[in-house]
This record gives sequence, structure tokens and C-alpha cells, in this order.
Amino acid sequence: MFRTRRLRRSEAIRRLVRETTLSVNDFVYPLFIEEGTNIETEIASMPGIMRFSLDKIAKELDEVVALKIPAVLLFGIPSAKDDEGTETWNENGIIQKAIRFIKQNYPDLYVITDVCFCEYTSHGHCGIIYENDVDNDATLVNIAKQVISHAKAGVDMVAPSGMMDGTIDMIRQSLDNSGFANLPIMAYSVKYASAFYGPFRDAADSAPTFGDRKTYQMDPSNREEGLRKATFDDEEGADILMVKPALSYLDIIRDLKNNFDRPIACYNVSGEYAMIKAAAEKGWIDGEKVMMESLLSMKRAGADIIITYFAKEAAKVLNK
Repeated sequence: MFRTRRLRRSEAIRRLVRETTLSVNDFVYPLFIEEGTNIETEIASMPGIMRFSLDKIAKELDEVVALKIPAVLLFGIPSAKDDEGTETWNENGIIQKAIRFIKQNYPDLYVITDVCFCEYTSHGHCGIIYENDVDNDATLVNIAKQVISHAKAGVDMVAPSGMMDGTIDMIRQSLDNSGFANLPIMAYSVKYASAFYGPFRDAADSAPTFGDRKTYQMDPSNREEGLRKATFDDEEGADILMVKPALSYLDIIRDLKNNFDRPIACYNVSGEYAMIKAAAEKGWIDGEKVMMESLLSMKRAGADIIITYFAKEAAKVLNK
């Protein structure tokens, strides 16, 4: 009889034959940066996650660097919004100032910016509204403006999340034609219209004031469409392909890993974070163990990069 248990009899042998391992190098930590001063506010639905103004963010960045987390993903919360989200390409906007601050004071920290409009528009949708829906092609023009402003501020990578068709092609051409041919793009290639985003909308003040995002984010029922969408982004010049959310879409992560010769990222989103935190607070689960098992499942599914609000906590576990 072949006994598989022979290779599980001690921690030493389990480590020797372990197929998947997590590393701090896998993590990107999202940060919410709010315009204003003296802001350090915990997000009620995301315990442990804060909104910071730039004058208060140094302590958080010091910890990120000390934990050797390689990268952050920036989300901005402006003081003023309008129908088009024009603050997204303001050279003195909150994200542009944040990029310059981080690159000046933490030059080795890799800075990625979310490229979207929902936090900046008065209606909360991801682009220009025409007849109660987002106008895809008009929004692409503004995406190009936003990306170039991030590039000029010194960002290391851009990550467009709005799910407009043709986004990657527009960004790649705009960057290349503006002297930023070496700036990479992490595409939100397979982003579903998910109920797991709820706490994020509290964090970023980005809930739509009417309707929903189902005309531009993907139907959770669709798997093959995810491969088609990732193929478009790959052909248009994306450097990294992402799946969002992560836990309910591990099959999609594996699909992309099997079909594309690109790094694959996943976004361990706010609702996934909040569920574990809430259950742990109730004493129903061991929060640390479930956190690590969940992150390991994403890595095992094929993710090379994990964007997660657990980055600091998981790093502390891994650095023990």
C-alpha cells in the first residue's frame, strides 16, 4: 500500500515537500489617502484599515517598509467631486501629491495607482454618464489624462479598474506617445460586479448614486468571458493580468495562470477581509489561521501577486 501519510509525519518533512509557499514579496498593500489634514480615521466595516491625510501617513508607510512589503496601491479621496472626475488629472490632486510624497520619502517602495473615477465623480460611476450609463469611449479620453498625470508625478505602475473596453490600448498608446514607454500596466482584466465590494465603498466614498455597475463589470456567472477579456488586455499590452475578487474566483485565477504567460494578480477585496475580521471578532474562527489559509489558496490557485488588506498582518506572521 502506498501511504501518503509518510510525508506528513513531521513539520520538517512537510516543509520539504510543500508545493506552495507564501512570501511577503507576494503582497501589495492598498492605502486610502484623503485630501485634507489631520485625518486618521478607521473604516468601520474594515477593522484595522484607515483613511489617512498625507500629513498622517508616514507612520503607516514606515511600518509597511519595516515589514518589507514591496508595494502599495493608492486610492484617493478628494475634497471635491464633479460629473467627470476632473480631479483625477489635477497635477496637484491628492493622488499626484501622494505619489510625489512617497517617492521622495520612501524611494524603494513601489507605488501603484488605481486608475478610475468612482471616488472622484459626483454620481459615483466609473466614467462620463450618458443616458444613465457610462459612455465607454468618452471615458477613455479622460482615462488617458489621468494616467499621464500619474506618470508625470512619478508613479511606478498604473492599474486601471474601470472596466471600459479598450482601456489598455488607450493607456499603452498614451504612455508610449508621452515618453513613458517603460511604465507598466496592471490590468483589472477580470473584475466582477461583486457584492464583496461593500466595505470598499465606505472606505473610498465611491458608491453609485443611481443604478449599479453591471453594464461594465462582469457577470459573476461567466467564466469563459473572463478568458476573452484577459485575452483582449494581453493583446493590448497589459503587463500583469488581475482577477477581482479573489476567494470566490479562484477558478478564474487558475484559468488565467494556465492560459497566459504573464504575471497574474488577484485582489483580496474588502468584503473578504471584513468577513474574516467579523467572524474572528465573534470567536467563531481563528482569524490568523483563516487569513493565512485564504491567502495561501490564492497563491495555490496561481496568483503571483496578492493585493490584500491583510498584507501587514500576514507579513508579521511570515516574518516571525
